[in-house]
Amino acid sequence: MARGRVLQRPALRWLLPAALALVLIVAVIASRAPLPGDPAVNAALERILLWHSLMPRFVTALISGAALGLSGLLFQQVLRNPIADASTLGIASGAQLALTVATVYAPALIAASRETTALAGGLVAVAIVLALAWRRKLDPVTVVLSGMVISLIAAALSATIVLAKGEYVLSLFIWGAGSLNQQSWDAPLMLVPRLVLGCVAAALLLRPLTLLALDDDSARSLGLALHGARILVLLVAVWLAATVTAEVGVIGFVGLAAPMIARAAGARRLRDLLIAAPFAGALLLSVTDSAVQLLGSATADLAPTGAATALIGGPLLLWMSRRMVQTVPPQLDGTRQGMARLRRPWLAIATIGCGLALLSVIALVLGRGPGGWSLATGALFADLLPFRAPRIIVAGTAGAMLAAAGTLMQRLTGNPLAGPEVLGVSAGGGLGLAVMLLLVPAIGPLTMLAGAAGGSFAVLLVMLLIAARPGYGPTRLLLAGIAMGALCMAIVSTVLAQGDMRSYALLLWLSGSTNRVGAFEAWTGLVACLLLVAPLFLFSRWLDILPLGDGVSRAIGLPRIASRLLPAASAALLTGIASLLIGPLSLVGLVGPHLARLSGFVQGRHQLAASAMLGAAVMVLADWLSRIVAFPYQVPVGLFAALIGGPYLIWLLSRGADRNG
Repeated sequence: MARGRVLQRPALRWLLPAALALVLIVAVIASRAPLPGDPAVNAALERILLWHSLMPRFVTALISGAALGLSGLLFQQVLRNPIADASTLGIASGAQLALTVATVYAPALIAASRETTALAGGLVAVAIVLALAWRRKLDPVTVVLSGMVISLIAAALSATIVLAKGEYVLSLFIWGAGSLNQQSWDAPLMLVPRLVLGCVAAALLLRPLTLLALDDDSARSLGLALHGARILVLLVAVWLAATVTAEVGVIGFVGLAAPMIARAAGARRLRDLLIAAPFAGALLLSVTDSAVQLLGSATADLAPTGAATALIGGPLLLWMSRRMVQTVPPQLDGTRQGMARLRRPWLAIATIGCGLALLSVIALVLGRGPGGWSLATGALFADLLPFRAPRIIVAGTAGAMLAAAGTLMQRLTGNPLAGPEVLGVSAGGGLGLAVMLLLVPAIGPLTMLAGAAGGSFAVLLVMLLIAARPGYGPTRLLLAGIAMGALCMAIVSTVLAQGDMRSYALLLWLSGSTNRVGAFEAWTGLVACLLLVAPLFLFSRWLDILPLGDGVSRAIGLPRIASRLLPAASAALLTGIASLLIGPLSLVGLVGPHLARLSGFVQGRHQLAASAMLGAAVMVLADWLSRIVAFPYQVPVGLFAALIGGPYLIWLLSRGADRNG
């Protein structure tokens, strides 16, 4: 009898979610308002709507969720990583980038095979991620950090291409946000055989999958061809995720949540998980999609389903970060040992300042025109000055503010990988901006600044509260930051998908373009930089002590609340204003402090000054290059800076792997 109760319990746990899904689906169908006009014609139209839109959409949600659930389980099993899925590994972003490039520049590839194009992008992304994490034996934190970097680079490239091709903006963005709207049975009929093949492949790989859960030496001793098995499983997992991405766009975090739900429902053996995880994914995605339809209007969903799943995945990843094994951030193992200190740091800072001034002059006078390269002098310089000077000032001051904010965050959290972009603080600025756009009918520049700064401060406050909890070291804080960033960007994507003027304002913010900045933005950046960065040197003693931990801070008599709240508020204001000017994707807030540290600036005030100047230099360089590399077109500076910062982070991770290899 006891055994019978144990076997029945997992099935009973599925009963409530399945009933909820059924209720939501029925509610979606019943909520459709009756059409005016002839009843017979209306009945025919409703049948068409039911059988050619609602039902295909429901089946697509089930199949896509099942495929993503199975894919996530395969990733987690082969990598021994409980937070691995197509979103956290950068595979979905890689597939999206490949499809975006093909749609704009090589439509013949899409016509030949959309699925193969997405698969190629996903495979390239996962290959880079695994290459970065291989020397650290696929450490979960290194894998997730590498996936985050690849996702940021892919997102920056995709947004750059979309903005450069205005005729594709709306369709590509809505598709990229993961929309399940259907007008026929084509998508379900395409996805069903892929899911069946994926399930058959997973069943055939049951023994290798079981052995892959062991350590490498044990798996080899039992006769497993380790590398071959890993490659086969990864191919199946990437193929399933890329197929769904190619058909319906990016659906995030379903592959992360489904195996966890399956385990919570009682599945323990791998055989049971291979059945329960696809079922959980199908249930989760269908419930989410039904809720999106039910909460939306008669003519539009509340949000693209992919954005809605990120609203679930962000808190889920935040919760799961508590369960992750604590490890040392990969790129800084041993970096303090033997790190050279500059004997004359202020002289070095002055040299960096001279370099920044020279770079600004070059950006001001050197450029490309219809006749090629030219130096702007005389009347031409006077004509170009009102256009070039404001954007150089905006780029430089925004870079300085982000780098200063990154220095504060790294010192506050004791985490060398902390930064406005990594901890979700930049995305929090977008969240605050989105809230202002929703609540205030006529939004002005000051209201936008207040919203961006308020959102950044709210996210940073949450991250500091998380960091203060016992057991939350650098590893878990990074995962929590990724989760917060995903949650904020999901809300931003929801507003973006509405397609009105609020969407246009957010899209401009997301791109970080300096093409249209003028005197107001230049003065805003300059005044904010001077007023917010200069007082930070008053905190220099705090910045030297805070990384040593709470115990040392209390022993020295550091004011516990003030020493954290004041730098945190300053970092939030700096991030909010800078992100409003150049967007959330620049990565300068992480790159600037690292460049300063690697250059030998160790003390708080020296690192703060050097990172601010280096951040300004990186952004001025990015603005100049964004103006000339694709002339006569211009790449948004925030996205271009991400294309500079992303490869730097990849190098940083590989450098850390070398230190620990």
